[in-house]
Formats: sequence, C-alpha cells, structure tokens
Amino acid sequence: MTQKRASMADVARIAGVSAQTVSRVVNASPRVDPATRARVEEAMARSGYRIHRAARALRTGRSGTIGVVVSTLATVGNSLMLEAVTDAAAARDHDVAVVTLGAGDAADALARLNEQGVDGVVVINEASALVRSADLPADLRLVVVDSPPDDRFAGVETDHAGGAATATAHLIAHGHRVVSHIAGPASSYAAAERERGWRESLERAGRPVGALVRGAWTSASGYEAATALLEAGSLGTAVFVANDQMALGALRALAEHGARVPEDVSVVGFDDVDDAANYRPPLTTVRQHFDRLGAQAVLALLDGADDDPATRPATVRTVMPAPLVVRASTGPAPA
Repeated sequence: MTQKRASMADVARIAGVSAQTVSRVVNASPRVDPATRARVEEAMARSGYRIHRAARALRTGRSGTIGVVVSTLATVGNSLMLEAVTDAAAARDHDVAVVTLGAGDAADALARLNEQGVDGVVVINEASALVRSADLPADLRLVVVDSPPDDRFAGVETDHAGGAATATAHLIAHGHRVVSHIAGPASSYAAAERERGWRESLERAGRPVGALVRGAWTSASGYEAATALLEAGSLGTAVFVANDQMALGALRALAEHGARVPEDVSVVGFDDVDDAANYRPPLTTVRQHFDRLGAQAVLALLDGADDDPATRPATVRTVMPAPLVVRASTGPAPA
C-alpha cells in the first residue's frame, strides 16, 4: 500500500499550531517566532512532510533561492561567510546560487541572478566594492556584507574598527609603545575599518602610529609583510594583524628571525578562525561571529520581501560586535 503523503494539517497537529502557521513556515515568512518555527520544522521532519517548491513559487511569486556574489573563495573569511549564509538560507528553506566575480562584471552577475528569479542577493566582503560602482537592477533586493552605507541596499557588518581598537588597546595596556600593523588590501572596506580602529586607538593613547605593511589576507602575504617589517627594524614590540591567516605567516617570520612570541613581540589577529586556538602560541584575536552575520544577512534579505518595493526599508544596517579573545600570543612589553 502506498503511504499517504503528509499534509500541512498533519504537521499542524503534530506541532500543536494552526495550519496557517505551518503555511507561514513553509513560505519562509519572517512573521513566525524562532521557537514556533523550530517546532514546526521538527514536526515536518517527523511527519516526512516535503515542501513542493514549484507550487510554493506559484503561490508566493518567490523562487526559494537567493543569490550570493563573492569575489573569491580562496580566502578563509569569504569561505566562512559563504558557509554561514548557506546555512542560514537552508534554515529558511532557501537554496543558494553562487556567483564568483574575480575581476568580472558585477552588474552582469546581478542581472543574471535577477533573470534566474532569485528572491534577492547577498553580496560578500570584497565584492561589495564592485557592486557599489555597478548599475543595480531596480527590482532586485540586496544585502551587502561589509560596505559603507548606501541608500540602495541594506548592510550587515562586523564592528571592524571597534574590534581593532580593542585589540590595539589591549597591547597598549600591556605597555607596548610601538604597535605595527599588517593590513589587508587597500580595496577592502573591512581592512580599511580595521586600520582605522588601530590608528585611532594609538592616537587616543598618545602613542605614535606604527609602521604599516599591506598583505593579501593569505598566510604567505603575512609572512612577507612581517619579514619586511623585521628587516626594516620597524616591527616594534607588538603587531596587530588584520586577519588570522596573515597572523599565521607573521608567527613563522618571527620564529625564523629568532623573535619569541610573546616574550619579544606580541601578536594579535582578527577573525578567530577555528585553528587560531591551535597556533603556536595560541593566537589572541578578535572574534567575528560568521554564523550570526550569515543569519542576519539572510534575515535582512527575506524579512519584508513581500512588501511593496517602493515602501519597504532598504537601508537598514546591522553592526555585529567583535569581542577580543585573549590567548598566549600577547603579553607585557619586554623591559
């Protein structure tokens, strides 16, 4: 005998909610509180209920797919951010279509995603600079991760400047007078904000602004930048590095030059990637909550997606805190 396919009524009965609430969950409506959504999703799993995407698209005019635009997946931060957005989209029963730009045309990428009928697009990190300068489709809903304010789209970002300032203040509090900086690419908004936090923290403390060398977010570029600072004699007794991957390269350069961490030089990174706690020594770093960033980006994209484009808010900005995680790579300045 063929088993009867589970219905919304079956799900509603198991979850103890109305069929209307189940319908809202099925159609990814933001008007369901998280606890109720979780109960309905559990009931769907228990009953074997499957969402018919094509039927939902006909009912709602929404495809159940969001686009993601990213410049490259070669950096750890971009990969983690994509994973976070994908997980958050899946939790809202949405698929993800990814476009990697490289040096490509952002306007063309957005137009292609729009033609595919995506419900909106999340733009990640460095790709935001390309999108800001592009002609944007008027009917395409956008959320941009890490971008200056723009009236054309909503934004989500980490408090890069605040996190960098806290990291630098931590080094100052340990008596370091010269704090150098291995920065990210000049084209990166996040890198610019982290540089700003480092610089402003030193200026507030009345300390000289240390030397700056730029890297490319990779451990190899961090190694090269730290080597350049060491050979120029401008590293100082502490260095704030704009991400953990470059900090890994910097630790190698310091070890090769006979500099002990943290006895001779203190090192702080940014991101708190999973491996940071297992660096040698374990890395003091600023934590980015990638999972929360992804969830907020998807929420901002889908919340109110059914509203009239002429009236719904598009410029909401959310800034996530970036706490310092202190480990063994920082200590008092050498006497």
